[in-house]
Amino acid sequence: MTHASLARTDASQSASWFRRAAAVLAVFVVVAGFSGCNKLKARDLLNKGVAAFKNGQYDAAVEDFKQAKDLDPSLLNARLYLATAYASQYIPGAPSEQNKNIGRQAIQEFKDILGTNPDNLSAIDGIGSILFQMAGTPYDPKLFEESKTYHQKHIQLKPEDPEPYYWIGVIDWTLAFRANSEMRKEYNEKNIRKQVRDTEPLPAAIRGDYLAKYGPLIDEGISDLQRAISIRPDYDDAMAYLNLLYRRKADTVASADERASLLKQADDLVDRVKEVKQKRASQPTPST
Repeated sequence: MTHASLARTDASQSASWFRRAAAVLAVFVVVAGFSGCNKLKARDLLNKGVAAFKNGQYDAAVEDFKQAKDLDPSLLNARLYLATAYASQYIPGAPSEQNKNIGRQAIQEFKDILGTNPDNLSAIDGIGSILFQMAGTPYDPKLFEESKTYHQKHIQLKPEDPEPYYWIGVIDWTLAFRANSEMRKEYNEKNIRKQVRDTEPLPAAIRGDYLAKYGPLIDEGISDLQRAISIRPDYDDAMAYLNLLYRRKADTVASADERASLLKQADDLVDRVKEVKQKRASQPTPST
């Protein structure tokens, strides 16, 4: 084969390669343009959905966020808003299957976000919140415990935030209080002539069982609420629940003096809450 024929062959192959490359590039440009167009549409739908969400039009917002998510799966805010829109429609305690499904959809959307963004605090907090709401009615201690695990995840990622410590304290109090009430009720049903009032110590016959099952939970809640207050000294909600947990801890002790000391700490916290609220109310409202 002559140099001329080789040159012609090389030129032909080069031309063929360029034609193929040009065709591939053209397809890429079309796809990129289409993708870019989808991203713009997704952002427009996100903005439209946000406006609907802020106006309380959650059904319309959900549809906008779903379309935005489909057009651009990488648009994290659309996915977060979609999950939040579902969560906003959930009515705690409403027994309908439709309402329960809305709660489940919210959780699934948040979990999908964590599948690609495992450290997303908004999704972590969202699941913790909706699980807490779903756990109340009908009462489901397992859902409360599951909710707690997400607040613990928040603490692992950002231990300087006071809110997750607060929520763990609230969950621990809820479980301990519910058990306390049920144990008192059961005791009173069995002891008609020797009733125990809510303000009285737990009878020795059931105190040991309560301590064994809920003592660690109470101590955990007290520790976490104290941590929340140490981070935010005027955290009156945390003080209120710490007061309630001290009262539950008082039901785990046999000593009258120790019980009195715990109740005194609880009463002192009630006074602190009043002081914080009064101080906050006396401060001028920040101008906007």
